[in-house]
Amino acid sequence: MTDRMPALYLGHGAPPLLDDPVWSGQLAALARDLPRPRAVLIVSAHWESAPVSLTASGAPLVYDFGGFDRKYYEMTYQTPDATWLAAQVAASMPTSEPVHQHASRGLDHGAWVPLRIMYPEADVPVVQMSLPTHDPERLLALGARLRGLRDEGVLIIGSGFLTHGLPFLRDFRIDATPPGWSTEFDAWAGEALARGDVDTLADYARRAPGMPYAHPTVEHYSPLFVTLGAATDASTPGEQVIDGFWMGLSKRSLQVA
Repeated sequence: MTDRMPALYLGHGAPPLLDDPVWSGQLAALARDLPRPRAVLIVSAHWESAPVSLTASGAPLVYDFGGFDRKYYEMTYQTPDATWLAAQVAASMPTSEPVHQHASRGLDHGAWVPLRIMYPEADVPVVQMSLPTHDPERLLALGARLRGLRDEGVLIIGSGFLTHGLPFLRDFRIDATPPGWSTEFDAWAGEALARGDVDTLADYARRAPGMPYAHPTVEHYSPLFVTLGAATDASTPGEQVIDGFWMGLSKRSLQVA
């Protein structure tokens, strides 16, 4: 194990991701290439709540999806106690940013689906933190407050989807041809990430092609800014570790130092 961990922005996919050998293989390979984390702090698109809120260790999973095979509702992912990490997250926040510790909320699918692939033994402590805002500047500042946890072996993950225009999809095959709005937004974001151009990424509503179809709601894009804020230098381009599309949506993922 190393003391210094990177930070990630990942696409997480619906539960059928667990049965996709291509993307699940990419996530598993990414985890193998990373230093072994002491713990994971993950921010999922599927928990929008202010003030900042944290999951409870040992709480049951949240099955926040519908219409899938019964097996996905029977899956578990019981990780070691992470009370100590929740306490450190709370301690990293200023008095102006209160933290609510939930007594019974567990990980939602934006957290447990990718983690089940990356750390299948469920032997890494995990805390999920809510998205308290969609303001890029506030999320960058939030990520910066969490940055010090990386020096203690904590892997910080923003879990979303670089495009997420579900209402506008017509082909739900895993290998579906991506629609133009998805490829255009993906290419635009990939170029901005390659430049380390945080200002452009933050101004997506005005500058990005493919809007508002790529993100009719923005919760799957917002976790990117927590990851960028947790970077040593947000303007230093990170490594784009996964690209391509899944059901027409961009699974482009980022690793920052």
